[in-house]
Amino acid sequence: MKRLCVFCGANAGRDPIYREAAQALGTLLAEEGIGLVYGGASIGLMGAVADAARAAGGEVIGVIPRALMKREIAHAGLADLRVVGSMHERKALMAELADGFIALPGGVGTLEELFEVWTWVHLGLHHKPCALLDVAGFYSGLARFLDHVDGEGFLREGVREMLLVERDPAQLLTAMRAWRAPPLPAQLTRAET
Repeated sequence: MKRLCVFCGANAGRDPIYREAAQALGTLLAEEGIGLVYGGASIGLMGAVADAARAAGGEVIGVIPRALMKREIAHAGLADLRVVGSMHERKALMAELADGFIALPGGVGTLEELFEVWTWVHLGLHHKPCALLDVAGFYSGLARFLDHVDGEGFLREGVREMLLVERDPAQLLTAMRAWRAPPLPAQLTRAET
């Protein structure tokens, strides 16, 4: 893995453990020689993960839509800040630059970004691992809900397992390195006629 995209909040959350986890992940990525691709902001968990990766000598690429440069306070300290025209362009460029995706705690935007790339892998549009870093149980309720969705028959076989969930960043990287995309079912591989 050359680069990982980290989705996370432009807010820091109430518990300082979220910021600490973002900093630990940024540092770990740099120490492992893995570049960070993220949303380009200087605030919240986005700023924390980027600053930690930069401080540890890592590559950091920020991608931010022009309309959010002031609201999310674009990170002026980045050597590589890419300004795009829309959220769609932001997500597409981040996906193109990354070899996998991790969601730290965050809100609606974080979830939307993660669910989109997870959908893409289960449709065979990419073959990159998608993961939740479950900081202090932040994603445990979501993981239970996804197990429920799977149990109720709304996910085809193997889709739930495509989303990795770990509490420890180093274990998460190990799981992501070992992950392989499962084969697509016949209904997704047939050529259209």
